[in-house]
Amino acid sequence: MGDVPRHPPPPPGPADGAARVDRLLLGAAVTAQAHVCVLFLLAEEGRVLMMEAEAGLPEPFSRSWVLIRTTDQSPIAMAVRQRRLVWLPDREAMAREFPLVALAFPYGFAMAVAPLIDHGGEVRGALMLLWPPAPARRPDGHQLDVLTATCEDLAEIVPRGNRPVPPGHQPRVLTREPPVGDDLLLAGLNRLPEGYCMLDVEGRLVLLTAPAADLLRADAGELIGKRPWDALPWLADPAYEDRYRAAVVSQQVTYFTTRNPGGQWLAFHLYPGIAGVTVRVTPSTMARDPRPVMPDRLAAADRPPRLVALHEMLHLATTLARAVTAQEVINLVADHVMPAYHVQALAILTSRAGRMCVAASRGYSKKAIEDYDGRPLMRLPPTHLLAAGAPAFFGDWAELRETYPDAIRSDGMSAWAFLPLTAGGRTAGMCILAYDRPHRFTADERASLTALGGLIAQAFERARLYDIKHQFAQSLQSSLLPRTLPGIPGLEVVARYLPATPGMDIGGDFYDLIRLEETVAAAVIGDVQGHDVTAAALMGQVRTAIHAHATAGANPGEVLAHTNRLLTELAPDRFTSCLYISIDLARGMACVASAGHPPALLRRPGEPARVVASAPGLLLGVDPHTEYVTAQVALPPGSVLALYTDGLIEIPGHDIGEAIGDLAAGFAPSPRQPLTDLAESMIGPVAAVEHRADDIAVLLLRTAQP
Repeated sequence: MGDVPRHPPPPPGPADGAARVDRLLLGAAVTAQAHVCVLFLLAEEGRVLMMEAEAGLPEPFSRSWVLIRTTDQSPIAMAVRQRRLVWLPDREAMAREFPLVALAFPYGFAMAVAPLIDHGGEVRGALMLLWPPAPARRPDGHQLDVLTATCEDLAEIVPRGNRPVPPGHQPRVLTREPPVGDDLLLAGLNRLPEGYCMLDVEGRLVLLTAPAADLLRADAGELIGKRPWDALPWLADPAYEDRYRAAVVSQQVTYFTTRNPGGQWLAFHLYPGIAGVTVRVTPSTMARDPRPVMPDRLAAADRPPRLVALHEMLHLATTLARAVTAQEVINLVADHVMPAYHVQALAILTSRAGRMCVAASRGYSKKAIEDYDGRPLMRLPPTHLLAAGAPAFFGDWAELRETYPDAIRSDGMSAWAFLPLTAGGRTAGMCILAYDRPHRFTADERASLTALGGLIAQAFERARLYDIKHQFAQSLQSSLLPRTLPGIPGLEVVARYLPATPGMDIGGDFYDLIRLEETVAAAVIGDVQGHDVTAAALMGQVRTAIHAHATAGANPGEVLAHTNRLLTELAPDRFTSCLYISIDLARGMACVASAGHPPALLRRPGEPARVVASAPGLLLGVDPHTEYVTAQVALPPGSVLALYTDGLIEIPGHDIGEAIGDLAAGFAPSPRQPLTDLAESMIGPVAAVEHRADDIAVLLLRTAQP
């Protein structure tokens, strides 16, 4: 370890354990020249990391990181899960690896997190150090030695065993330097024409010069010990506090302008240090510029205020979590990102069979899409960068052309951000943001857009997997339904099946027509409980069982009873509704048995439609000893029967009995109306509903006219 100071484990007796831990933390911060040092300990049987102590971390960060689940996608949780050092040199690296963390803490800093592992190999917690951004480099050997030595010492000091999280837990806040209160220093600063004030790491004023108090139009005695944005209403905009947080966390100078209550424009320059921030307050010459926050004056005209974009990104992150299809992801990204970043066009490209595929776009012309869609993969920017897996930003056409001479320019766009969609180590595509004017991408904006790419990638991958699962389940369900229904002389039959809206889970609806004799057939319809692949598979088993018992000569009640006993053995936790109707064309009679399924509708010639009365038995799969009662119904020539599943009639908040009555009241097929038209008229209104949570099956039968 060279000259790295080591601290031998303390002797038994942990009375001063906290003090030893605090000395280790402060020593590590000073020796490694880190401006933030935080200790996390495992609690709740290893499920939670609890912030034990911290030095240099602003209060909003402390509140957000007090408790971290070990399953979270954060650098601290990953260091503990994978038992390794996690090093992030700057905000862009954070945005690539942990986009949600980068959005929640949009500041530049380098971070190292190492697990605390004791001599027995047990992970006890994690140590986190922050430095100003250090692009493209790792911490030097001395800093790594300090981090390693401190972790080893802490692992032997902190309490062993699982710890509960105490209610209202707050970490210890360690202070490295006492607040400045020297009268001589204050007297000297008061001689300067500009104003100066000093804030501690928590943002509280510890010194305020007389010129600064005059510019702030406030009494110095009333402000000391308070946060400016809490004490002065005209500084209450979150943008000003955000500039302070950025200075503390990144250890880089920040800047903003605003007006005091007298209408005078003031410029605030924030100079960070280990113990807080020194603020220089001067009259501003920027009165012509109404924007209150200008973290980067060169870029201020090219992009929206950072907090506005951040708000949009956080809102997008929340809404993307609810998106379940690729199209929903694309629509949400376009709606939130394009206005927030003044983007004129957006496209998401994927590859398929060696060719580019435009998965979706917004703002591009049809010709621009055709330029890329189906083009063989080659070293054009999207495909080359997709293979590289790294974001790229080009501020104008000349810059893009210089890097990629064969690049294609579409719709006169003049600046581009290429964001690979990488999730779980796999690059699934590329998101292209295009601007119609040259655009300077600042470091802050590059980091935000890189984080955006991570968010889109996670949502896109989740939606892609959902789409695959949904398509597989629907394909399975469709393959288990009859491709054709048998032709039976004297009986006209039409069936329709409508899956749930894409993005919803599938159901287990099924129907069938079984030829029993020359003039006898059985019509069956049912619905397996659940909306998943298991429901679809079980539906196939139910159909097979019903078909087997029906062709063996069982009556409707016996068919349901036999199938019920089988289901209680196959899937005791799944229930199925079923309606079985045996139709004897020679006798003009139907025999009906129901297992908790909505009743059929019957329209006989010259009569209004009515609900077919039957004794609804228990659902299949509930009680193996259930018997099912049958009912006889006259079925003269020209009669029309309608069997359906509950997806046709169920409306949240509406009584299902009333819904069945309304369906019967509107069921009025004319003698010559084709059953295909009748089926479309029944399903049409429901098919137009944007989000259907259930499948729909309809089976229509008409006996031949006399």
